[in-house]
Amino acid sequence: MNKNIYADFTYLIVLAATFGAVIILGAVVAPVVFHSEKFLVDMSLDHYNAGIIMGEIFHRFSYWLYIVAASVLLYEAAWYKMGQRDAIAFGAAVSVVFTSLMFSTVYSPKILSMQAIGPEATRSDTFENIHIASEIDFKILALALLILFVRRLMLLRRA
Repeated sequence: MNKNIYADFTYLIVLAATFGAVIILGAVVAPVVFHSEKFLVDMSLDHYNAGIIMGEIFHRFSYWLYIVAASVLLYEAAWYKMGQRDAIAFGAAVSVVFTSLMFSTVYSPKILSMQAIGPEATRSDTFENIHIASEIDFKILALALLILFVRRLMLLRRA
């Protein structure tokens, strides 16, 4: 059995798992945390404290995104070096790396630092703009992961 198949399989699992995590965090976890009053009895979180919880969840997820960005860089560089060049996979890989690093190194730290200042800072236009940009970045990351996964699967099937 080819040893490369293990690397390919692991890479596809990482991409799929990350896509799943992005979807779950954005579509399941965030709405539950920010609408905790629907689920908690005799207790509720205000919007600021719900944001603190989500900030910590995304901060911890950022560590995984560093691993994903490094994995994508290494795997795609190896394929590129072997002469297996594909414009779609390259574009999606660049998007995954860029959006992962933007989310982990720019958006999460800025949001966390503004949250540390207090609730007033989280009501500012600056915070709102950073938050919207991070949501857009997360959606682009999900789309890029999906495209990269499907394209790599198609290319591996051809090989």
